[in-house]
Amino acid sequence: MGCEIACDDAASQDAPWCRFSAQQPAVSHPMSTASEKATSGGVEKAWKMKSETQWESNRMGELKRGRVILVAYLIATIELTSVFMQLGVMPYLAKSLGLDSVGFGYLQTTFGVLQLVGGPIFGRFADQFGTRVALILSCASGSVFFLLLSISTSIPILFLSRLPAVFMHGLPGAQKVITDLTAPSQRADALGKLGLCFGIGIIIGSALGGILSTKFGIFTPIYVGLVGSLINTMIAMVWIPSPAKSKSEHGEVEHSTSQSGSVFSIREILRLMKFPGVMEIFLVKVLSGFPIGLFLIMFSIISMDFFGLEAVESGYLMSYFGVLQMVVQGLMVGKLSKHCTERTLQGILVFAGVGLGMALMRTVWHYCIIALPLVFAFSMLGTITDSILTKAVPSSDTGTMLGICASVQPLTRTVGPTIGGVLYKRFGVHSFGYLQLIVNIGLFVYLLKSKIPLREQKAH
Repeated sequence: MGCEIACDDAASQDAPWCRFSAQQPAVSHPMSTASEKATSGGVEKAWKMKSETQWESNRMGELKRGRVILVAYLIATIELTSVFMQLGVMPYLAKSLGLDSVGFGYLQTTFGVLQLVGGPIFGRFADQFGTRVALILSCASGSVFFLLLSISTSIPILFLSRLPAVFMHGLPGAQKVITDLTAPSQRADALGKLGLCFGIGIIIGSALGGILSTKFGIFTPIYVGLVGSLINTMIAMVWIPSPAKSKSEHGEVEHSTSQSGSVFSIREILRLMKFPGVMEIFLVKVLSGFPIGLFLIMFSIISMDFFGLEAVESGYLMSYFGVLQMVVQGLMVGKLSKHCTERTLQGILVFAGVGLGMALMRTVWHYCIIALPLVFAFSMLGTITDSILTKAVPSSDTGTMLGICASVQPLTRTVGPTIGGVLYKRFGVHSFGYLQLIVNIGLFVYLLKSKIPLREQKAH
């Protein structure tokens, strides 16, 4: 009956499947149910195993990235320690070779110009050939730098030893590693911890340079710096991987714009300044700390003339400054960057307050009090602007952007002695504070009125 109804409905009473239905009523077979359950259980088990495998793979990837970032911190610490060791003995080495104060100024200016020119070039090199190759180049250049310095028995060789400084950019190289391996939301924290490396480099490098040169001779810190650079080269070759091109947030490989043009292409470097907000943020980065940069360049003279400190006391003050930077940038800035949005650049108001304090200071104790907000503002603004600028350009150009950011300090070191000398001689030490106050109030007003696009996402 049921079959006839079905066949009538289908208008096909003689169909063979109709007769089969009459003979074999539709029932659920136990074997079929068991098979379906087994299949469902197998699929669920396979999906669970795949999820666990993927979680373990992601976990291993995170651990590996963490190890590489720690290696980048180690490379930066060793390089900065070596650099500060040689900075402490350079005036004595130059004097022993018959170089006067004017000639020593030319030597320092040469170093600053080479670093200024080399920063963006090194960044483009990292974008085109990879971070690992760039770090190896930086460490190898440091080795050549210390080697030439160790055989500097004349003034021409001393100037020649400055030449490898074009590619001595271990700190931007470490920043590039961190930028490649961290998510945008974690970048400011990770970059901020490089301040810990900087502080360690100042403290250990300055102290070790003085001890070694006093007990074992003026060239001993240079030999130690050479060994440190060679160790860094080996570390970069062994422990820094050669990752593939980074992917965007959506998992698609970004079109590399850094591959077009030569490493030395000025047009390709300046092209990054055309991205929305990049030029404005870069100018904030340069101008906000420029007056303080001038003050720090002239600090050796100011500590002697204005504060009346001896060489040993001046060294203690520099160590205090290094400890502050290590604690503030290494421990405080990273945590604060998690709670502060990157649109809060109005924090340069703190910089303006530092300028007011510098304008009113009279003793070295006043400076010790001012140093805390000074280091905080310097570190916070530097870390945040680096993070913003690397997010505002494609990931294929982050190396070049970090190289441009790294050129800010060499720029200050290059023009700073001349401008700072004129300010100090004509207007006194308080002129640095007034200039800092005026510049940062102007930037504060500008940022309140302007709408600079500070984006979390990568530019495409």
